[in-house]
Amino acid sequence: MTRADAAQKRELYCELLDHYGPALSGRCKDVLELYYEEDLSLSEIAENCGITRQGVLDAIRRGEGDLLLLEEKLRFAEKSRAVLGLAGELKSSSSDPEKVGRLADAITETILGETEGD
Repeated sequence: MTRADAAQKRELYCELLDHYGPALSGRCKDVLELYYEEDLSLSEIAENCGITRQGVLDAIRRGEGDLLLLEEKLRFAEKSRAVLGLAGELKSSSSDPEKVGRLADAITETILGETEGD
C-alpha cells in the first residue's frame, strides 16, 4: 500500500467514524479513534485499552467492516460529500438563477433520494 493509499484509507475511516462512530460498540469506537484519529500504534492502543495487540487488530478489522457496511446501507458520508460539493457550486453560481435552481434540485434529490414533484 502506497502512502497515498494509506492516507486515503485513513481519511475514509475518519469520515466514516464521524458519521457512524456512535453506532459502534464503545471498545470498537475507542480503538478506531485511537488508530485512525490519534495515529497510535497497535502496541500503544493495546496498552491504553488493556487488551492484546491481537485484540486491537480484531477490533480494528471488525470496526472497519461495520463502518463500511453502515455506509453501504445508509450512504450518509457519500450524500454529505455530494451536498457539500453542490453547496460549493451553488455559492459560486449565485448570479445565474437557472443554475442555482438546478443545483437546488440536485441538493434536494441527493438528500431525499427523489426529485421534487415525485
